[in-house]
Amino acid sequence: MTTQSLRDRRDRALGSGAPLFYETPLHIVRGEGAWLFDADGRRYVDMYNNVPCVGHGNPRVVEAIARQQATLNVHSRYLHEGIVAYAERLAALHGPQIESVVFTCSGTEANEVAIRMARFATGRRGLICSDATYHGNSELVGALTHVGRRQPETYEIKSFPFPQTYRPIDPGLDGADLTEAHLARLAVAIEGLKTSGAGLAAMIVCSIFANEGLPDIPPAFMRRAAEMVRAAGGLVIADEVQAGYCRTGEWWGYEATGFTPDIVVTGKPMGNGVPLGAAAASKGLVDTFRARTRYFNTFASSPLQAAAGAAVLDEIEALDLKDNVRSVGGRLKRALGQRMQRWSAIGDVRGRGLFIGLEMVEDRQTKAPAPTLAAKVSNVLKDKGFLTAPAGAFGNVVKIRPPLVFSDADADAFLAAFDETIETLDG
Repeated sequence: MTTQSLRDRRDRALGSGAPLFYETPLHIVRGEGAWLFDADGRRYVDMYNNVPCVGHGNPRVVEAIARQQATLNVHSRYLHEGIVAYAERLAALHGPQIESVVFTCSGTEANEVAIRMARFATGRRGLICSDATYHGNSELVGALTHVGRRQPETYEIKSFPFPQTYRPIDPGLDGADLTEAHLARLAVAIEGLKTSGAGLAAMIVCSIFANEGLPDIPPAFMRRAAEMVRAAGGLVIADEVQAGYCRTGEWWGYEATGFTPDIVVTGKPMGNGVPLGAAAASKGLVDTFRARTRYFNTFASSPLQAAAGAAVLDEIEALDLKDNVRSVGGRLKRALGQRMQRWSAIGDVRGRGLFIGLEMVEDRQTKAPAPTLAAKVSNVLKDKGFLTAPAGAFGNVVKIRPPLVFSDADADAFLAAFDETIETLDG
């Protein structure tokens, strides 16, 4: 079967327009560690997918899933010690403000739970998000995507310019002055919700602003923003779907960016491929949510999810993947930073741990975004066997986000391919 014939079948079966990466899509049939293999047996280094955080086909996770499925899997309305133990273990990875967990099957669902939790607790409906964020696909959570850019603010959803140092919101600002300017924009959003009558229920942010393009954040902004939100009576929701699970070299992105959330949302990497998400908070917040809803999820809080989730935590600890993220990610980021000397189209190299963004620009002085070039870089790298994708507020940031088992050898191979890519595109 050709790639095109499979694509035609896909359009009929799934409907035309279901997204695919790359100009020539890949037909992937197998994964192992940080590698993926296509139908012709060609190997690709996966530098994008954070779902298989402990590696594709991880033996420990596979064995745990198979053992549990062969023993028992059932919906959530029975007692099961494995589910309780997993929830206790997950909560313990946070500070004392996180005590209880509501399990879901996706980050979108978990964000919906977190928003409802905040609204019940505060008695208000207003939400604040960044102007270039993404938190999921449902009608409620999707209403937060690029508010103020692609869709308008509403009486209960306000946005603020995402914090960054690369393109200051007011020319010439940096350091503490830039922090104050961003906080002033956040204050406008808070006041807007007060004026509209919705009131402030919560600010929801990805802890590292991943979809915004992994910006370097003005000093102390996150800590002070959280304080400002709480002073106005709202809660702080940290979306850790991309930022968490040691991705930054810390267990949680909020540790890396210096703030304490009231509610933490996790998703993709939790089950290494098994659909698993969670909204975690204090017992008081979760109890209020439980009392106000009849929430349950047929496939969440299942023994299978708990077995997969616990195996992922076991593997992260056994392989010391947090240290691997710091070591390999730090080395890779430094090496990519050196490539800026060779190629002026790289405007900036940013990120933490094994989450790195290459900002592609038309000109370093004007910092004009170059999304077409970012797409070309990703396509050429794909042809050389390395999978990345363009992202960011302007679609011009080449996103590098491999599984946590990504090695120094994988990084060296990528750097060689990246050098070849520079030479190819630089003429």
